[in-house]
Amino acid sequence: MRIGPYQLPNNVICAPMAGVTDVAFRQLCRRFGAGLAVSEMLSSNPLVWQSEKSQKRMTHQAESGIRSVQIAGADPAQMAEAAQYNVELGADIIDINMGCPAKKVNKKLAGSALLQFPQLVEQIIQAVVQAVSVPVTLKIRTGWHPDHKNGVEIARIAEANGIQALAVHGRTRACMYKGDAEYDTIRAIKQAITLPVIANGDVTSPQKAKMVLDTTGADAIMIGRAAQGRPWIFREVVHFLATGQELAPPELSEVESILQEHVQGLHQLYGPHLGPRIARKHVGWYLAEHDAAGAFRREFNAIELPEQQLAALTMYFHQLAAT
Repeated sequence: MRIGPYQLPNNVICAPMAGVTDVAFRQLCRRFGAGLAVSEMLSSNPLVWQSEKSQKRMTHQAESGIRSVQIAGADPAQMAEAAQYNVELGADIIDINMGCPAKKVNKKLAGSALLQFPQLVEQIIQAVVQAVSVPVTLKIRTGWHPDHKNGVEIARIAEANGIQALAVHGRTRACMYKGDAEYDTIRAIKQAITLPVIANGDVTSPQKAKMVLDTTGADAIMIGRAAQGRPWIFREVVHFLATGQELAPPELSEVESILQEHVQGLHQLYGPHLGPRIARKHVGWYLAEHDAAGAFRREFNAIELPEQQLAALTMYFHQLAAT
């Protein structure tokens, strides 16, 4: 898998997820084998760039690996400026978001709402590609409604205007995340263009990853929600695609080590007040299987101090191992 001048170590990519794929999460996913981990989307509105939240998201210089930064917006000039700004901050690749189905994004005509306006799609792509010297990629859905799947049209626009790789989520904007992803449109897109195509949607296991690659003919797969609380899925998928063999799931002691590292990373990134709050959702994802009734999660969510969170996790895993 190659994007412009960048040769990825494999064709398994971590999807950008708002509020999830911060630098702490991306580093973990890369360590467990993700060939690329795309940042959570950043607004193209310069009025929010100096906020503490945006500044945390825009930190890239110290990050290892190829740094792909996703930007979202509907104004071509603002998107071009945002691309330039993030390249100055260390982005190696700029990814344009035309896939997010969230209402707060779509009401500004950004994200997957843009798929309704191919001419504006073209203007945004042209503006961003011309603004930066790094590769520009694009993430889309198959269309904005099941009756209006124009993914092939958008893909051809992308290819004609300098996009270097295209990620496609196998749902329309109207589908949100409901139902099953469909891969026929991704296959049609792959057959219509020569760009590298990345298939996304419901890739939840090594076996599903292979099936999606085989079905779509895509060059790579992108894993999103299945990696929440399970960053080692990249290790499992890469191994299975290379060997056809399943890896054993991580031992409980390794899960504890990974989770402690992740939580500490969140504390360091966001500070002693916000860090523990953000850690809560990640802990819930990691322990969904072990804490099915949610008893520990309720206890953990009441903890405000970083050191107390880490101590509670140590105690929880000690009790889990004993049983």
